[in-house]
Amino acid sequence: MKAFLLAAGLGTRLRPITETTPKCLVPIAGIPLLGWWIKLFEKYQITEVLINLHHLPEAVEKYINNIDTWIKFSFFYEETLLGSAGTLKANKDFIKDDSPFFICYADNLTNYNLSEMHAFHQEKKSNFTMALFRTDTPKIKGIVEIDEICKVISFEEKPDSPKSDLANAGIYLANNTIFNLIPLKKFADIGFDLLPNLVHDMYGWETKEYLLDIGTIEHLNKANTEWPQILRKGV
Repeated sequence: MKAFLLAAGLGTRLRPITETTPKCLVPIAGIPLLGWWIKLFEKYQITEVLINLHHLPEAVEKYINNIDTWIKFSFFYEETLLGSAGTLKANKDFIKDDSPFFICYADNLTNYNLSEMHAFHQEKKSNFTMALFRTDTPKIKGIVEIDEICKVISFEEKPDSPKSDLANAGIYLANNTIFNLIPLKKFADIGFDLLPNLVHDMYGWETKEYLLDIGTIEHLNKANTEWPQILRKGV
């Protein structure tokens, strides 16, 4: 299987760390965040990964080129950020057949069971599956409602009046039909420009496994406390 790993963010909320270190190379329990993604992809037999780059791209390329992995990486440098959906649109040729592929945000730390998500995707005959988790801060997340068969019946990015506590985890499994739903614009975002077009045509897969957005110093410290405990239980 293939995956897009979206890693071009500036990591402004992690400054001053990210002034000299790309966000995806910030260490968690002694290993860069990107290293944990590589371990997860290896575990679930993701064979090819396209990673987009913008801030300090040479450091990311050097890390990947020097790590021992059988995963084939492709690099896509964005001189001007295209947005998460814009990156997908610009690289639609990375997906050469109709096999499903993962889309993941590299600033998340997770042990999600990608095989279980894939099985759910296949069972539902879904064109697009979104990983979901329960949140206690719905106003700053992408929030969904699902029906009795787990089809997404509403989605709103950072709602003022959340309709549920089911949040977008930033891990998706998609078929190549989704490229046609991404608008042609200079900057296109998955949350604002793609997901609203998939309401009633995508499914939500809920999991209680670990996921944390490493977007702030507070979350970075939290990850360094919690992740070693997760590892002891077995990722």
